[in-house]
Amino acid sequence: MKRKINLRAMNWKKILIVAIVIMVIIAAVFAVKYFVKDDDSVPFEVLSEEQIPQKIQEILPRYKNLERALACKVDDQIYVIATRGEKPTGGYAVQIDSIEKVKTEDQTKLVVYTTFKDPKPGDIVTQVITYPFIVVKTELQELPDKIELKVKYND
Repeated sequence: MKRKINLRAMNWKKILIVAIVIMVIIAAVFAVKYFVKDDDSVPFEVLSEEQIPQKIQEILPRYKNLERALACKVDDQIYVIATRGEKPTGGYAVQIDSIEKVKTEDQTKLVVYTTFKDPKPGDIVTQVITYPFIVVKTELQELPDKIELKVKYND
C-alpha cells in the first residue's frame, strides 16, 4: 500500500511541474506581446533628385515651406517625403533614419524618424534661402491613415 501512495505522489509532482512549466510559457508569451510593439520597420531607398518622380517634383513646392513628413502614391509606389521648411542659408539637411508602420485597431500610422543637421557657427555656407528635403521610396502597398514626424537634431 505504501508503494501505491508513493506512485500517486510522484504522479502529482509530475503533473504539478508540467502545469507550472505551461503557466510560465503562457506568461512569457503574454509578456513578449505586451512589451514588444506591433511596429513594423519599413524598408526604404533614398532617391537622388534625378530619381524623384515628376508628379512629386510638381507637388513638392507646396510643402517645402513646412516642416513635416508626408506620403504619396505615384504609379503604385509609396513615397515618403520629409521637409525642413525655409532656411536662411545653405548647410541645413534632413535625413530619414527609419520609418515604422504602427497599426491600431482602425488606423495605420507611419512614424518617420529623422535627423536634422544645422550648420555649425563658422561653417562656410551659401548665402541663399534653402528648403532642405528628402524623398524615399518604400515597399509599402497602401498609404497610411496618418503620418508623424519625429525629429532628432545632430549637433
